[in-house]
Amino acid sequence: MVTMLRQRFEAVKTATRGKSKLEGWVIPKQTTTFADADTWSNIDADVTPIERRSWTSLTVLGFWISDAINAQGWQAPSSIIAVGLTWREAVYCIILGCLIDVVPLVLNGAIGAHLHVPFPVAVRSSFGFYLARFAVVVRLITALFWHAIQTYTGSTAITQCIRVIWPSYLDIPNHIPESVGITSQQLISHCLFWSIQFPFLLTPPHKLKAFFWFKAIVVITVSIATVIYMTQLAGGTGDIWKQEYQVDGSRRSWLIMSSLMSVAGSWATMATNVADFTRYLKNPQGVYWQGFFLPLICLILGLFGIISTSSAKVVYGEYIWDPIGLAAQWETPGGKCLAFFVGFAWCVAQIGTNLSANVISASNDLTNLFPKYINIRRGVVVITITGGWIMVPWKIVYSAESLLNFMVGLAVFLCPIASIMATDYWLVKKRHIDVPSLYRRHGRYCYKHGVNWRAVAALLSSLLPNVPGLAGSVNKSLKISPGAAHIYDMNYLYGFISAALVYWSLSYCFPAEDTLLEASIYDDDSDVIDGVQLASSGIRSLTSEVRVGSKSQIAVHYTDTRVEDGGSQASSRI
Repeated sequence: MVTMLRQRFEAVKTATRGKSKLEGWVIPKQTTTFADADTWSNIDADVTPIERRSWTSLTVLGFWISDAINAQGWQAPSSIIAVGLTWREAVYCIILGCLIDVVPLVLNGAIGAHLHVPFPVAVRSSFGFYLARFAVVVRLITALFWHAIQTYTGSTAITQCIRVIWPSYLDIPNHIPESVGITSQQLISHCLFWSIQFPFLLTPPHKLKAFFWFKAIVVITVSIATVIYMTQLAGGTGDIWKQEYQVDGSRRSWLIMSSLMSVAGSWATMATNVADFTRYLKNPQGVYWQGFFLPLICLILGLFGIISTSSAKVVYGEYIWDPIGLAAQWETPGGKCLAFFVGFAWCVAQIGTNLSANVISASNDLTNLFPKYINIRRGVVVITITGGWIMVPWKIVYSAESLLNFMVGLAVFLCPIASIMATDYWLVKKRHIDVPSLYRRHGRYCYKHGVNWRAVAALLSSLLPNVPGLAGSVNKSLKISPGAAHIYDMNYLYGFISAALVYWSLSYCFPAEDTLLEASIYDDDSDVIDGVQLASSGIRSLTSEVRVGSKSQIAVHYTDTRVEDGGSQASSRI
């Protein structure tokens, strides 16, 4: 036993010594990668291996339940009702906002399902090899902010679990200065939740099916129990259904539009990088179920929130939109029991949302920005430490409204990225992509110095008109014209449509001929795909289209004319 422990200690010591230098963190280069010989890649950045394509349509359902059911979704109607609208507009905006997002979700999800590449790789087809990094960084920043917020929300949920068992937990004396922005008890809760969440975040994406369904069963069951318990306490569903409009005329119309865009914008991140998850699908047809799953799940969760909040007004004299805050009011033995399970369920909910919406996506981003040193597992560690601690999430949650408005405004940047990707794949490239070239700096998707100027023009046409409205939402003292304000009120629709039209028009009038193929190339080596290299090496190639099931591929036949006996050697690849 002593010998085994000594050997283990020496192994750890040796490994730690190796990590003292940057070279010790280098990840072994994959021999199957499509990347250039002098660049790096790893299995998490490469095309998803067949053995990892384990997701089905039911997994997609579990994924969306895991992603969409969280405390923020429960409270979604509150921000709509708070501006002077009613529960009717809240329901309409949730349904229509999700339906708007379904368009890029399905279109961009198909990219991952068909090509089995992550978002940072897929975006190179439209933006160019180097400009794609801008899209990746924008997505990374958004994920970090939301991971911080979701993690801190989870810490408030675990507080409910603990206070039910040990009521004195809420009375822990505070020894932290007020300027830090958190109490001793809150810091303990945050540390506990972060520690519990951490091992779950390390689970590989292709092994998450069981967790998705666990969260679905637990959270849906507890949510239904919360609605039933509150309606029993209130003797009905309350009077929120009788609320009158607080605004009218054109102002009400623009508030509805603004609320609709707020709902749509909340899913802008997933609409952009959904390929990070659909790459694991066995059958590409499963991607289209998202169009039904997302609106239904969000509608049900929103209705749960409306009913419970309306009942709370009858019982407690005020509308309580936060499900954790609602559970904090339950002091009877039965109420405390349910409060424990509410806290537990929302802990699971926040972990699931962080997994599906934030951490894995951000880790994919880091993996593709620094493939030599970071894989998904290492990326998770970097992201959760940064978002959970370095970014001081409790200060983000309790920060000025301007910072939260800016975070919501990040959808203005993500929207045109999602639009350009979808337009490029479906309308410009017509679903014909050279997958190996996506990994090569000087491949067909290099465009001009790694930048597709058409994407730049489309991005600016979408962003610039929204900038004044974004600035006005962050700084209320700024005076902007009504026209600029109204453009921002419909920011997601304007951004998506304008970017799509500009990108398609420029691609039609000034096509990048090298990127337009008759059929997709899914697998090949650099000698075959790079026509210039083939010619210089004495290899002649001829391509022809091959049907494999419902897919088209390029069969590349090549002949080596350098054989010494004057003959030729021929072979082919698909």
